[in-house]
Amino acid sequence: MVKAEGQEAPPRRSVQRIEPFLLSVLSHRLEAIGREMVNTVMKASRSAVIKNSRDMSCGLLTYDHRLLCVEDVVPVHVIALELTTMPITEFFDDIKEGDAYINNCPYTGATHHADITVCVPVFCDGEPLFWALSRSHHADIGAPIPSTYLPEAATIYEEGVHLPCVRVQEDFRDKHDIIRMCRTKIRVGEIWYGDYLAQIGACRTAERRLKELVERYGRETIKAFIEDWMDYGERRAIAEIKKLPKGTWSYETCHDPVPGVVDEGVPVKVSVTVDPDAGEVTVDARDNIDCVPGGINLSEACASASCRIGVFYNLDASIPHNQGSASRINVLLRDGCVVGRPKYPVGTSVATTNVNARLITAVTCCFAQIGQPYGMGEFAYSQSSGEAVISGADPRKDDHPYVNQVFLAYGSGPGLHGYDGWLLSGAACDGGQMRLDSIEIDESMYPIIVTSRRIAKDTLGPGEWDGGPALEGEFGPLAGEMTAFWGSDGDVAPPRGVQGGMDSACSSNWKRHRNGRLEKLEPFASDVFQPGEMVRFVTCGGGGYGDPSARDPGKVAAAANREWISAERAETAYRVSLRLAANGVDYVVDEDATAALRAADDAQA
Repeated sequence: MVKAEGQEAPPRRSVQRIEPFLLSVLSHRLEAIGREMVNTVMKASRSAVIKNSRDMSCGLLTYDHRLLCVEDVVPVHVIALELTTMPITEFFDDIKEGDAYINNCPYTGATHHADITVCVPVFCDGEPLFWALSRSHHADIGAPIPSTYLPEAATIYEEGVHLPCVRVQEDFRDKHDIIRMCRTKIRVGEIWYGDYLAQIGACRTAERRLKELVERYGRETIKAFIEDWMDYGERRAIAEIKKLPKGTWSYETCHDPVPGVVDEGVPVKVSVTVDPDAGEVTVDARDNIDCVPGGINLSEACASASCRIGVFYNLDASIPHNQGSASRINVLLRDGCVVGRPKYPVGTSVATTNVNARLITAVTCCFAQIGQPYGMGEFAYSQSSGEAVISGADPRKDDHPYVNQVFLAYGSGPGLHGYDGWLLSGAACDGGQMRLDSIEIDESMYPIIVTSRRIAKDTLGPGEWDGGPALEGEFGPLAGEMTAFWGSDGDVAPPRGVQGGMDSACSSNWKRHRNGRLEKLEPFASDVFQPGEMVRFVTCGGGGYGDPSARDPGKVAAAANREWISAERAETAYRVSLRLAANGVDYVVDEDATAALRAADDAQA
């Protein structure tokens, strides 16, 4: 659970309850159940945003709301997943087998209203032992406009349908009044219902598998495993934290201006205190501005998860992400804060992405203030027009309406000590778990055409270890008009480098008119596109790590040969001189000229 300010984590016992090999067997069995849930959602969903781009996650909790298994999923969806089920046991005193609940309300522990979470209690021999959860980003949730990202929506009253822990199934059957209400309010209701059924299927699949697991090993063995699993996660986290230096480090970044909501942008400040003696890390996000009159405020679930994520990114990736390891991260939030606990009824429709990505990045970059080899540069930022929500009527299908968020473009990860940034990892909230859309599937499902998608040259953040490059491309309606909504961060304040690394290029959004003229678009906007008009997008790259002039010249030449950087950029950023090879195509390092460039820099220093 997310601890309150000043509350210390209760010490856990280090008593081994089951033998270690069984601990490994059962933990991997839980992972297999989670993967089966994910595959069920992806194969059975109808929206491309879920089944194609993988904007969905599944997880398992204990019935008393402790993270049990949340692997191979979108980090921001699950790292504070326990907040989603806690209110259910507060609202209902008659929870029973066969129930299912929907929660998409940020004021009852959900991330934001577009992420509908189906929660199923799992009873074994009459005793509730688990929660199985499936969280999917739905393409529409009944807002006044066909988009789930509403930066100008000052309150939840402008966001669409909110379901604050509503019982949607009883005795394994839908409550048809709830389903009818949602299908009536939500655009393309049959698509929504199909996506909902996929989530129900995933949770019921997990229910069956968990019952089989308990039947095979016995309730007492499974209960003992749960406690040992939590203890193991806690011990692993403590061991990693003890390797870190002691101290407090701070970092500040700033989300781009959002016209009409926060014209000066949103500064995001955090401090991270490492106490290796206690085996704890404290993330303090309280020194930030109050909630703003728009949808970019974070929900408590997002703010809590993001502070944890930023720490987990700097620990060994093999640590189990369960309640045991999470208990070693103290998260300090403030009520009524843009990156804290929102004050009802302020809007939070964009809570999972924009300012949220800045918060995670700020935490990761606190570690970079320690010095090498710690931390990483800033991740790419999100929601350029390459991730627009598109809507219209499909002339190919009798003008049947469509609404979907496309994921045609991501930014890339930052450089970190020893590694270049992860190509097209997405923003920090994604953790590389989402996928680029299949162009062919998008074009078959919606009346659009994608004419280009490629790596954008000279967009990455140079460093001794580079950030990844950006993506650029164009798409537009093939038939009928198309409305696109986007909310791009990084057009003004790009991802920064650390430890001497350089910034990436900014993102940008454009409209290509029929005559070929390019018109630059606002970062937060919508527009209508007719056939022959195109959306042009350029994402961010990742920030670099370390002095670019310390980068291996051979790697610089390789990047030029991939057309990720130009020869001019190689010289100005890395102080590497390139020349054409004998084949007249590839670049090779001019070693003498490179040595002279770097020697001149050393002399000036």
